Amino acid sequence: MDKSTAPRIEEHRFADDGTVPNSQLPLIVYRAVLDTGPDAAAVCERRFAANGWSGGWRGGIYPYHHYHSTAHEALGVVRGSARVRLGGDAGAVVELRAGDAVVITAGVAHKGEAASPDLLIVGAYPGGRGPDLRVPGRGDRERVLDNIKRVARPTVDPVCGRGGPLCASWARTA
Repeated sequence: MDKSTAPRIEEHRFADDGTVPNSQLPLIVYRAVLDTGPDAAAVCERRFAANGWSGGWRGGIYPYHHYHSTAHEALGVVRGSARVRLGGDAGAVVELRAGDAVVITAGVAHKGEAASPDLLIVGAYPGGRGPDLRVPGRGDRERVLDNIKRVARPTVDPVCGRGGPLCASWARTA
């Protein structure tokens, strides 16, 4: 990514639908910001870690709605492509390609609906804090909502570092 150019981002907002908590904070999609070469996964892990996001994994996206109530999640698509439903059944479908990244706000449901056979995603969390795994409609809703309220806003954007679009966007959201 050319550091002199601001990344192309999309913001998606999803309201609580009574089943999926979602969030007042927008989910951020960054387009074509990551390396896609042979070492892309390691490069993405180092980039996230340099910005304080770690404790992650490599793999795909679960094929069922799920969310995390104890951490925000950064995903870097380093190979392949995927169609992902965000925000629950009534949410939005987003096409992700190698080079894209996403920051999924605590409480926002996500589900892989289709993927290329070569899909590889790197996941990470602010401060390396591992998340819980929640399936909409199961569990203690009040406890989940309390968890989400307690999740701190990160001080560093996992993709762009200090002053990146994530922090700027979330600072505008009261």
